[in-house]
Amino acid sequence: MASPTSKPAETILVVDDDPDVLSLAVDILEMARYTVLSTADPRHALPLVRTHAEPIHLLLTDVVMPLMNGLQLAAEVQALRPEVKILLMSAYRTKEIDDYRTRLGLRGLFLDKPFTVVGLTGAVRLLLDDRAPMPWRRANDHTILVRRCR
Repeated sequence: MASPTSKPAETILVVDDDPDVLSLAVDILEMARYTVLSTADPRHALPLVRTHAEPIHLLLTDVVMPLMNGLQLAAEVQALRPEVKILLMSAYRTKEIDDYRTRLGLRGLFLDKPFTVVGLTGAVRLLLDDRAPMPWRRANDHTILVRRCR
């Protein structure tokens, strides 16, 4: 059994063009003892995915970014490493995002911004443990925040 101070075995790649959100997400995940890779530029994420020698278990990415949207990034990451779980996040929720996500065939969860420590760590753990509920639904800290991508 792992001790309370041991690190989870999982590595998470965090991508968000907002430096404050990126820093917050990285801090929360590191406090939860995950190994975290991060970048503010989605174009730098793909070389990280290609060259990182160890497994990457989860991609946490913003959806709306100026250089490459998070949905396209998620699809490219899953093409390189199909086992990577996807946690999308955005302050925006539109039918266009849902339709585009569906066209790309992405599976994972959607996290609304702003998020809380409990919301982020809960969604991450649900995904990593393959316990995320179906179907998509808006959630809060009491249900541990999840909408499942089909």
